[in-house]
Amino acid sequence: MGGTFDPIHYGHLVIAEEVRERYGLERVIFIPCGTPAHKKDYEVTPAEHRYLMTVLATVSNPNFETSRIEIDRKGPSYAVDTLRAFQESFRGAAEIVFITGADAILEILTWHQNRELMRICRFVAATRPGYPLAELENLPPEYLKQIDVVEAPGIEISSTDLRYRISHDLPIRYLTPPETESYIRKHRLYRDGGKSGVESTGIPCHEKRNE
Repeated sequence: MGGTFDPIHYGHLVIAEEVRERYGLERVIFIPCGTPAHKKDYEVTPAEHRYLMTVLATVSNPNFETSRIEIDRKGPSYAVDTLRAFQESFRGAAEIVFITGADAILEILTWHQNRELMRICRFVAATRPGYPLAELENLPPEYLKQIDVVEAPGIEISSTDLRYRISHDLPIRYLTPPETESYIRKHRLYRDGGKSGVESTGIPCHEKRNE
């Protein structure tokens, strides 16, 4: 499950657990992006902060883990490079499922080497109940065969909303795990430009995945 995770919130965790249970996945690996391939319309928080927030949010679930693979890799974060690396490490012993948001899957044709992505793994696009996805039909038929759509509760929460609420001194309790909230408060993220002493491999983020 790749994304900016800026910051991670309960919506991400609900999606991950819903897909894990539904597909019988052994584990879900959260992958915060490092140096983005596509610019965001805001200054993305340093990668090390986003990684640590994701670790704190996922550590209580034994079926979740967080990977540094994109943070530690030099250059832009391309999903295809990450999936190739996992494919090589698993040596064909595991099936890879890529979990992302439905809005991101609609832009899959803009992703780097997207045909190769479709060859490597199956995609699960998470959406909120009742959200229309008629635009999916515009994707090539061979892509649609590799994409499942899963309705998951609670994903109305967004990282954009959390950043706004923090910058305006509004509460975020029950929107993100308390450990993540404490980390945000301690490092004064999303205030004063969100800057701190932690160094990063890059700013803006990646092929649009889960924000």
